[in-house]
Amino acid sequence: MPKIVTGEFMVPAYAPGIALYVRNKHRADMTAFAPARTVLFVHGATYPAHASFDLALDGLSWMDYIAARGYDVYLLDLRGYGKSTRPKEMDDAPAANRPLVRGSTALEDIAAAVDFVLRRRSMARLGLIGWSWGTVLTATYAAQAPEKVSRLVLYSPIWLGRTASLLENRSGPLGAYRTITREQARARWYAGVPEGAKATLIPNGFFDAWAAATWASDPVGADENPPVIRAPNGVLQDGAEYWLAGKPYYDPAKITAPTLLITAAWDNDVPPAMARALLPLLVNASGTRHVELTEGTHHVMMEKNRIALFEAVQAFLDEGT
Repeated sequence: MPKIVTGEFMVPAYAPGIALYVRNKHRADMTAFAPARTVLFVHGATYPAHASFDLALDGLSWMDYIAARGYDVYLLDLRGYGKSTRPKEMDDAPAANRPLVRGSTALEDIAAAVDFVLRRRSMARLGLIGWSWGTVLTATYAAQAPEKVSRLVLYSPIWLGRTASLLENRSGPLGAYRTITREQARARWYAGVPEGAKATLIPNGFFDAWAAATWASDPVGADENPPVIRAPNGVLQDGAEYWLAGKPYYDPAKITAPTLLITAAWDNDVPPAMARALLPLLVNASGTRHVELTEGTHHVMMEKNRIALFEAVQAFLDEGT
């Protein structure tokens, strides 16, 4: 693989006191940067971007894979996640405050990160890759600022209906954030996988490597017994008010960028049926496609078939160059 260089930035959010962690990777020999070869990853509801998209498994992360092919690749940890600033309310008990980091707030963070990249590279547009809740956010951004989005990849796209992450038993109102243990994450990961496929789904060491990187991103939660990761609950409040209530969060008809929907057959969190329902609504996107992978879950990017995911997304990105 060609030599890859890494840059790390704390980008000011469009709100006082909040800094956003942005990581960049590209080939060391790159001297020119173009919109068609610039992409930004946005994570989902629970786990930070840097511990998922740039997790080297068998020596290779998804960021590495794209960067090695001549792309300028970025990822963003939204506020409340990973290496970005956590709102001060996360220092309190969850019940002390209302759900944090609603979609409107997350969209402000995406706008700040996009504008940072566009200023840095003196360009007008870039590609977006969202995962899970990140698909709601990136699709909304693409609908609101179509002039800034060259291509859109929605990996496990949420649309109207119930998702497993919103079916957790809860009593009373949502608090500011929730906590997740490693064992809860493991059980959720395997939900929906046929019993006979569980033993070979995740290569040896992959789950432990991901869990170590993810739980280390929250030092406060790591000190609890058992260790937890804290995740803002704004996404759950949005889910209750929008997709669970049958109300679209964004208008798919306002998306004009070429759009790829990519799903995995055993995704229990975001069933592939959501992508099938969304696809015909993208009436103004300049090219659409749905790729459904077999033998994979919501976390297929860290499973035995992850290269199939990488290849399908890469083929779509390369069409724009």
